[in-house]
Amino acid sequence: MNAIPAAAAAPEIAHWIGGRRVPGASGRLADVYEPSSGRVGARVALASAAEVAQAVGSAQEAFAAWSQVPPLQRARVMFRFRSLLLDNAERVAAQIASEHGKVIADARGELTRGLEVVEFAAGIPQLLKGEYSENVGREVDSYSLRQPLGVVAGVTPFNFPAMVPLWMFPVAIACGNCFVLKPSERDPSTALLLAELLKEAGLPDGVLNVVNGDKEAVDALLDNTSVRAISFVGSTPVARYIYTRACERGKRAQALGGAKNHMVVMPDADLDQAADALLGAGYGSAGERCMAISVVVAVGEKTADALAARLVPRVRELRISHSMDEQADMGPLVTGAHLARVRGYIDSGVAEGARLLVDGRGFSLAGHEQGFFLGGSLFDRVTPAMKIYREEIFGPVLSMVRVADLPAAIELINRHEFGNGCAIFTRDGRSARAFASGIQIGMVGVNVPIPVPMAFHSFGGWKASLFGDHHVHGPEGVRFYTRQKTVTSRWPAPSAGGADFMMPTMK
Repeated sequence: MNAIPAAAAAPEIAHWIGGRRVPGASGRLADVYEPSSGRVGARVALASAAEVAQAVGSAQEAFAAWSQVPPLQRARVMFRFRSLLLDNAERVAAQIASEHGKVIADARGELTRGLEVVEFAAGIPQLLKGEYSENVGREVDSYSLRQPLGVVAGVTPFNFPAMVPLWMFPVAIACGNCFVLKPSERDPSTALLLAELLKEAGLPDGVLNVVNGDKEAVDALLDNTSVRAISFVGSTPVARYIYTRACERGKRAQALGGAKNHMVVMPDADLDQAADALLGAGYGSAGERCMAISVVVAVGEKTADALAARLVPRVRELRISHSMDEQADMGPLVTGAHLARVRGYIDSGVAEGARLLVDGRGFSLAGHEQGFFLGGSLFDRVTPAMKIYREEIFGPVLSMVRVADLPAAIELINRHEFGNGCAIFTRDGRSARAFASGIQIGMVGVNVPIPVPMAFHSFGGWKASLFGDHHVHGPEGVRFYTRQKTVTSRWPAPSAGGADFMMPTMK
């Protein structure tokens, strides 16, 4: 599908460096679409390595003062930021919906989940408390503390232009670091709006910087010696690349990759409840969620048949509309290129012999014919050898795999390269316990289709879904953005002299 071109005066989206908007200087621009109309609504400046260095330099200059601000005062900035986000919630949600395409209700939900991390970060005085041991030796005390790393960076995806940045920079900044954010070039405006609100909350200039760009900007962040750590959320190939390159340069890295989230439906499950859960988890946000359920594993032929009978009419009746429609279940995909990619997966599933129960390829929204719309699609009798099973589709496509029993379901899921999230629907506690214990997945739901942890826990998968030792936000986020220091002290009486050449022991 060809997008409608931009008007000649399409606005240019700038960077945010040193507390102000800074126009791009590289001369490179990328189109930013309005997915509901297919129109190019703006063009975003793509940063050069020199512009990234400018942003990092601004953060480096601000770090000396910001790292010495008492944690309680940093927390107060987060409290004010939270209030401003609430006051501007509709403005932020509308910006998300306009550039991403998710429906406005979903955009509000995204902001709410991001706000929870801001609230967590506001508790930073408690979270940075160390440990103290008196008299580890005679008149010798030891204590530990956590200190910020310096300049840290985040590279975030298009599917959550507010929530994922809010997973990162509030915790990092509250810990005393300065942050450089590289948002997705597909929907970059929300990040700039967040930066403006944080400045209004009292954040000093330079503590948060936003550089828009593509691989050139990412590589510049990875190679800049002043950047001490980098966080990433996106596809597995890019996550692996960022993790490897960051580690080679001595940086900390947490890189979250792709997913293929399964939901097991047991014969004893409430099938109406399971079907409703699959509808929201599989088709919400047009499937453009890293925690979306893309595979339903039906245990037993009767379960599969009964579940398919419930799903087919529900998928066909999905309310698909433009992003500002309050009644819509699902909006468009983010770009025409991504729409073509998802359609290609449906073509592949048909070619490989999966049974297409609902075909969304023919959907068109009246009055928005150039929008990037795709109807919900549902496959049955999918096998592990098929491309639609192996790869992350990131669209409104749900695949059903049939297995004989729970052990076969667990084995199927554990064989997959991704290990982000999964769920089981059952009324039997023993089955649920066996599943939760035996599954090799980072986040597990029991009768919960999308088990995203709350902000005071940490988010992250296993296997090819996460590269690095730390999960995101929660206690793991605090540990990632700080490093521990242990101090051992003694205040002795005047020495009688004499050196001790033995290994120190506490006698």
